[in-house]
Amino acid sequence: MTPQHAPEGRMVEADGVKFYVAELGEGPPTLFLHGGGPGCTAWSDFGPVAPLFARDRRCVLVDLLQYGRSEKCTITGPMWDFHAAKTVALLDALGIERADFVCNSWGGTIALNLAAKYPERVRSLVVTGSMPVFYGPLAPLPENGRRGRNARDVYYGGDGPTKDKMRELISRLEWYDPEALPDETVTMRYEQSLDPEEIALAARSDSPRGEWQDLTAELAEISAPVLFCWGMHDAFLTPDYPLMLARMTPHGHLYVMDRAGHHLQEERPADYHAVVDGFLRQSTPTAQEPTP
Repeated sequence: MTPQHAPEGRMVEADGVKFYVAELGEGPPTLFLHGGGPGCTAWSDFGPVAPLFARDRRCVLVDLLQYGRSEKCTITGPMWDFHAAKTVALLDALGIERADFVCNSWGGTIALNLAAKYPERVRSLVVTGSMPVFYGPLAPLPENGRRGRNARDVYYGGDGPTKDKMRELISRLEWYDPEALPDETVTMRYEQSLDPEEIALAARSDSPRGEWQDLTAELAEISAPVLFCWGMHDAFLTPDYPLMLARMTPHGHLYVMDRAGHHLQEERPADYHAVVDGFLRQSTPTAQEPTP
């Protein structure tokens, strides 16, 4: 599906940092948190599917800190704790007490930690392609869990970013069917990856993204229902990994989509919406069976 034109957003200050946020639709507040690949933004990751959710939801599309038009701040200390706290501050700034979260990869790990640390702010979670723990149930993780970071180093290394390198990265790691990858998506990601501040972050030899955290203990503390919605052909983490995560969370669910990779919400937006929308409606308190 060819991406639609991005809606106009605005900068929102929250606890000393600035997020770029765009909104679509009205209804239950739903935050969309994108992945961590080069050039990723809320719209690049969720543009094909957000209009479907916006039919009856307030869709809040957030460029994560250090990505898109949001502030390229330096993160010190535990990284997922930093992101969770700043995202809660963003909820406060937007006047949202409690929200559903629909997330890909990097954004999903943020949301899982947020749900553990701030349970009153999360109604339900949908997580795709995220890596909150550094081990798998059956085998070592690909490239010891560093596949994404290695791909970023290759993309920004050598002669620097090119559109061909972006297409190769998305085709190899994010999409199941490279022939279906719209040129508009490649261009959007490539142009964003040229942001001077993103290039500067990629070039730094220190740890501007903060200290990595393993969230094993946090997963057991999540009280909200979580749907792990995974691509059968995810190049980072095969479906045995989200099954393990679903068993580690008190209310974990798992759906595995065929003919999809790491970005199933882009590859198969209508099917992704049908599955996720059903889960979100099922987890709505008014839709649950009354307590005797």
